[in-house]
Amino acid sequence: MSAPTAGPREARSGLPPWGRADLPAPPATDGLKVLSVVGPGAIALGAALGSGEWLIGPATFVKYGLTLLWVTLVAAFFQTLFNTEVVRYTLYTGEPAFTGFMRTQPGSRFWAWVYAILFFCQSGWPGWAGASAGALFYLGAGRLPDTGDARAVYYLGVAAFAGSVAILVFGGKRIEHTLEVLNWVLVSTIFLSIGVLCAFFAPGERWLAAGAGFFGFDPATRSFRLIPEGADWFLIGAFAAYSGAGGLVNVAISNWCRDKGYGMGSVVGYIPSAVGGKTVSLAHTGSVFELSADSMPRWRGWWKIVAADQWGIFFVGALLGMALPAILYTSALPPSTDVRGLGLAAALAKALGERGGTAVAVAVALISVWILFKTQLDILEGLVRSVTDILWSGSARVRAWRGGDVRFVYYGVLATVTVWGLVALSLTQPYILLQLGANVAGVAMVVGSLHILRVNTTLLPEALRPPLWRRLALVAMAAFYLVFVWLWLMGGLTPDTKKGFLFLLFR
Repeated sequence: MSAPTAGPREARSGLPPWGRADLPAPPATDGLKVLSVVGPGAIALGAALGSGEWLIGPATFVKYGLTLLWVTLVAAFFQTLFNTEVVRYTLYTGEPAFTGFMRTQPGSRFWAWVYAILFFCQSGWPGWAGASAGALFYLGAGRLPDTGDARAVYYLGVAAFAGSVAILVFGGKRIEHTLEVLNWVLVSTIFLSIGVLCAFFAPGERWLAAGAGFFGFDPATRSFRLIPEGADWFLIGAFAAYSGAGGLVNVAISNWCRDKGYGMGSVVGYIPSAVGGKTVSLAHTGSVFELSADSMPRWRGWWKIVAADQWGIFFVGALLGMALPAILYTSALPPSTDVRGLGLAAALAKALGERGGTAVAVAVALISVWILFKTQLDILEGLVRSVTDILWSGSARVRAWRGGDVRFVYYGVLATVTVWGLVALSLTQPYILLQLGANVAGVAMVVGSLHILRVNTTLLPEALRPPLWRRLALVAMAAFYLVFVWLWLMGGLTPDTKKGFLFLLFR
């Protein structure tokens, strides 16, 4: 059936038009009350800590040096701005940004397939659970795993993956709230732990190098080194994408904001847990509010909450989350070391254990397990939640299944992803899965930044649309990530048939 060409603009791609409701008043944010209303930024930050910040970032810095921190600064800025733009749509409509994408031409079904496939290709590989298995193996065996231990590492990865699935099934009444609590614990404990380790094991020159690295400057040579010689663009492309949350995990922030009740999100409902959660009516289409003298101050109040959540938590946390592990890894491991492999998550534990003793090694290995397990949980939930919302918004048949209880859709998707994850874990080493997913995230950032620009400048009322500088920044963001996508696909600025991923794929 073709999409209608007349009627409300938001309904011309095949989805129902928006409803109408009043914009709820934002909660108080004075003093410490702000901590109770922020939270989606902490979930996204928790997802970021275990991918770019704890694995791909350190592997890049140890190999090429801290001058690549400039990429993190630029990427974190662009991603934070992007995050606020996807939430802008949710504040006005109560819908996740994925639904907004589906409201554009060539039609809802087209974009549903595009984003479901992209998200699956980015996050359907449980590399975080597989990487945590290396640290678990180190805790049990007292050594790094090698190729002969691949089967044992696989089973440990399966156990970690199963644990993340169990939390989503039994994790309290509202899944978003469970993730929020766990990520507040993660963020606070990890920053404290890594800060203490850096204070004890990192010399002052490493701190100075990290600070200068955000501007691409190397104090040792007193020169700018923006691009390393002989760069592995597949690794650096992954690093650029995961400097922050990365790809469609950033879009999923709008889903978590909806379930948190931001703006019109409190009107449409949320996804409850399977065990302990009650049946909740989740609207398949959003509701918008009339712009008035009463609603606009409320809008500005919600926008301040979004700014605090994203710039105060996600942006600052992304910079610290990349810099502190970078300082620690480059202090503990020799320059140019390639730490990728089955023992990726335990390499730091081994190195610091040789300097600080067994207790330090065990503590660092436990930190690795906790970070990676929690990241796997966030990534898995973001994937399942987003696909569920895509199905729920786009298919009346799905909404009618099992009496319209969204939990059956959510956990049906979870079961499918779980089965695939068990297969994916056996295909190759975790760091390859992580790099593959991260580079797909770079592609998603190019598409998503331009798409949210289109959505917010065509579907939102003029008064709520982003200002010109934000529109230009979204275009710049697409260009920034497009450069890295080109580099890893082609093997450099000039296509190299020996290094380019695209050429290797079809060889």
